[in-house]
Amino acid sequence: MKENSAFRVRQQPRLEWGAAGPLLAEASRCAGDPLPLLPILRAAPARTPVPGSGNTLALWEFLAALAAEDLTAARAVEPHLDAAAILAQAGVELPAGTTWGVFAAESSGTRLDAKPNNDGGAWLLSGTKPWCSLAAQLDHAVVTAHVEGGRRAFAVDLTQPAVTVELAEWISRGLAAVPSGPVSFQQAAGTPVGGTDWYLHRPGFAWGGIGVAACWFGGAVGLFRTLRAAATSRTPDQLALAWLGEADRLLAAGADVLAAAAGAVDDGAAGAVQAHRVRGQIAAVCSRMLEICGHALGPAPMVWDEQHARRAADLSVYIRQHHAARDDAALGAIMMEQGESEW
Repeated sequence: MKENSAFRVRQQPRLEWGAAGPLLAEASRCAGDPLPLLPILRAAPARTPVPGSGNTLALWEFLAALAAEDLTAARAVEPHLDAAAILAQAGVELPAGTTWGVFAAESSGTRLDAKPNNDGGAWLLSGTKPWCSLAAQLDHAVVTAHVEGGRRAFAVDLTQPAVTVELAEWISRGLAAVPSGPVSFQQAAGTPVGGTDWYLHRPGFAWGGIGVAACWFGGAVGLFRTLRAAATSRTPDQLALAWLGEADRLLAAGADVLAAAAGAVDDGAAGAVQAHRVRGQIAAVCSRMLEICGHALGPAPMVWDEQHARRAADLSVYIRQHHAARDDAALGAIMMEQGESEW
């Protein structure tokens, strides 16, 4: 392994981006409120760090450090950076002074279609898009829509009158301040980002998925810090030491997986297989960390420690972006398509 290639969740980021420090500082005090992060993103330097540019390890370390402070903060910042990466991969620079999301989820009963405008200008999007996080607070989003022959991504100004954030009963206890309801588009203008099915088939699709896993990992690190603090507050017994040791082992393995993936991304060698493996491994680490904390700490921090209770709830919701056995089935399908196994 190259020197300095280990994955570390650093409180002083080595990411060379002017907004990194202010975002981390705000995450440490935002207490589950994403809105204070948005002005920092609007004021951020125009050139945004993207994976695959030789600095992926530092970028993912930053996301993990942000999540270790506050998962809601990471949930607000990660899609903005993902949108910047998507635009960059399409040869477009994210406009300065704006905040972005990525709305690419699909669900039964809703559909968003896009058709070219007759005057040859922007395309027009009509229908409903589900799971649009912070849509009422963001300026723009990369939005996927159905087109003839597949799906396509579009850059959409969310402040135009043709875009309506629908009222939704967001009762979640985790990521409670990140409402992710449906958005209605009524002939809303959108600019194509890449060609038909480019969004799903570009290498960056897998990279973005691993970036989300880095956020999950940061949440697990935050749990570990609480676990370790509890173990040092009194003389730990054998069980407390065992839980602490297992937690450290899990995080070390997860860090190695993320470091290797970051190197593969910068080498142009990371794709769907590695993304599925990394996301599955990190989701498993997070699930076990939640279980360890429940066993080791008991109910007290869940009912008396506001930060820990919020982190546990946030992480429980956030890691459900991993679809458990369904994502493993997708990996298995890839294995079958390839016909050969490295094992």
